[in-house]
Amino acid sequence: MTKIKVEPPPKCPVDYAFQRIGGKYKGRILWNLKDGVRRYGQLRRFISGITPKMLTQVLRELEEDELITRKVYLEVPPRVEYTLTENGRRLIPSIEMISLWGQAQMQQHGIPGMELAEEEQGVVNDIDE
Repeated sequence: MTKIKVEPPPKCPVDYAFQRIGGKYKGRILWNLKDGVRRYGQLRRFISGITPKMLTQVLRELEEDELITRKVYLEVPPRVEYTLTENGRRLIPSIEMISLWGQAQMQQHGIPGMELAEEEQGVVNDIDE
């Protein structure tokens, strides 16, 4: 029998926050959802390099942490939409500030990158998936 070690939540609010929103893709998913409803395919196109399995896992974690909601429509083909919860919407100003800090750091160190606005231009807003 395999024992799974469950760690208690951190006592530090900073650690707790980053535990919930940290990781390679969570910030970009939350940022993309700030403008409204997105479908799975839209999120996948927005986040280059993410595998379907990883996107599904991260979306589940964000849903478990009550930062996004997942709405399933009983139609053929099935349709699933994701939106921010109120808790998720409250994070957007903080994500924007972190992004601005990150942009300044990248410029300071000569690391090429993209602005948030440029990144969003890659988002397809159609809903025909």
